[in-house]
Amino acid sequence: MTVNTRDLRRHHRRPLRPGRIISYILLTIICAVTLLPIVLTFLYSFFPMSEMKAYLETRNNYKEGQWMDILLSPSMVSLRQYYSLLIEKPVYLQLFVNSALYTLAILLGQALVIPMMAYALSRFKFRGRDALFFIILMLMLLPFQVTMAPSVLTMRTLGLMNTQWAVILPMVFSPFYIFLVRQYMVGIPGDLFEAAMMDGAGTWRCYMHMVLPISKPILGAAAALSFADSWNMVEQPLIYLSNDQARMPLSVMFNQLSTNEPGIAFTGAALYILPALLLYTYFHEDILLGIQLSDMK
Repeated sequence: MTVNTRDLRRHHRRPLRPGRIISYILLTIICAVTLLPIVLTFLYSFFPMSEMKAYLETRNNYKEGQWMDILLSPSMVSLRQYYSLLIEKPVYLQLFVNSALYTLAILLGQALVIPMMAYALSRFKFRGRDALFFIILMLMLLPFQVTMAPSVLTMRTLGLMNTQWAVILPMVFSPFYIFLVRQYMVGIPGDLFEAAMMDGAGTWRCYMHMVLPISKPILGAAAALSFADSWNMVEQPLIYLSNDQARMPLSVMFNQLSTNEPGIAFTGAALYILPALLLYTYFHEDILLGIQLSDMK
């Protein structure tokens, strides 16, 4: 057993060639540049409010071609920003709760609708299936600016303008995630369905006990990507909630808050980034695996 383990280690060891070393260096630089804004955001959230306010006021005082100084250590570590944002200014919490409720409602709606639609489009043959799938593809390729006017007219006809449902319902039936999950389910072997039906499993039982467990990677990837879309949406609330500022999510109002209160800008940004960061940390394997498998199909 010891010999086999050593053989495996020797087999997996690869000499560090110049090209591989250069690749490692370039990837390290790219990762550092990508992560630097996030690291600085969380670091600056612990700076005193007066220091941050003074630092942000210097943004327009630098000449072109001159680097702006980067603060790496505060004069003292302070939680005042967090206290001011979470306790003294409840408007931030209200907007944060609005974003959380919109995101949760959209994800729950998609969890009920999208897997079943993808299952029907991938498994059943019925009249108009290909035409329906073609429409989904066309809607997926069209930007929101193109479909905005028909969406507004539809919401007005249904009497849903300036309500939460105007934001939630269009996102629940997102064509991209229907396409993504459907492409994965198409690759499920038909022999599995035949074996399940021979054991007495019906359509619903096959869906619940076979299709959903097999599709867990792509469903996790779709959930994580949908969370990012829902958490960061801006155009939909601005269009559908134009007369109701109290129901706006944090993604729309955050720029205004950070402009009016520069001392707490980084704390608000840190709290805004944290849910997405935690979700990606939990689902990162599903995201990578799900996207790779969907590409292979």
